[in-house]
Amino acid sequence: MRKALGVVAALLMWGCGGAGPDVPAASPKGPDGLTVQSEAGVTQGTWGHDGQSVSFASREVEPGVYRLEVRLGGLTLTGLLDPASGVSTLDGFAEANAQDTQVVDADREVLAAFYQALNQGLPAGDAAAPEAMYLRRAVGMWAQQPTSVTLKRTVMGEQGRGYTMLCSYAKCGGKNTGSCGGVYNWYSYAKHDCNNGGFDNARNQQIAQLGDHTSCSGDEYYLNGSTWACGEPDHWSRPKVMGNCFGRCGGGCGGDTQYTVDATNHDGCVRNGHVLASGYCDDQFVSATDDELFASNCY
Repeated sequence: MRKALGVVAALLMWGCGGAGPDVPAASPKGPDGLTVQSEAGVTQGTWGHDGQSVSFASREVEPGVYRLEVRLGGLTLTGLLDPASGVSTLDGFAEANAQDTQVVDADREVLAAFYQALNQGLPAGDAAAPEAMYLRRAVGMWAQQPTSVTLKRTVMGEQGRGYTMLCSYAKCGGKNTGSCGGVYNWYSYAKHDCNNGGFDNARNQQIAQLGDHTSCSGDEYYLNGSTWACGEPDHWSRPKVMGNCFGRCGGGCGGDTQYTVDATNHDGCVRNGHVLASGYCDDQFVSATDDELFASNCY
């Protein structure tokens, strides 16, 4: 604990005034596509699509400690991550005046598209360089950042305390195919609390099939009687549900494969009558942040 507190102090000092990594300049209408430049301990580049532009850099500033910065549309997002200690500081500010700001729908849309580009352009999982992997994870987190959750915060996580892995519920690479065909491995329960009641209210719980499974028109399946139906049951009493990457950290099926309790609960909130940036899911998002940043890949 003493070491962790020392790390927090160092990270807070950096967040208050330390210099950030050198980030390539991004013009308002940069070229489409992802450009990545990598060397020992550094991943940086630009991404552009449909008139939107993002510049980014992630750098190992001391052994096992990573400093990253993402710039888009007048917004700068920063992070300093120490995975060994499970500690990070995150921040965001408006480039025009360096004042605190928030992530809004337009930012989330750009960040989600950028996240998908990173998933396609960087090696998956542990095959990516650490600074690239943590950049991807942070972007996936920011792409889901609710407007009502402050960007400036310290995140601390430790396996078994800050987060709990659920790899055994996402077998066969997360898919029930091949030797796992037709085998179901339900996790009870995906939980959230909202105006329908707390975590123990059956209407706020889903019995989820974790992993990457069949989807329909971008949605999921739920068991309606004895028939699988396409859509999203809105606060039913513990329906069985399955869909793309349920319980997996990050938006959709990202480049990393962490299945955790908190990520499952966040999915269970946004897929149970709420939207991604719903205020009802803020606490689940905050709880899943350390999972997203620090949890190990399941496969």
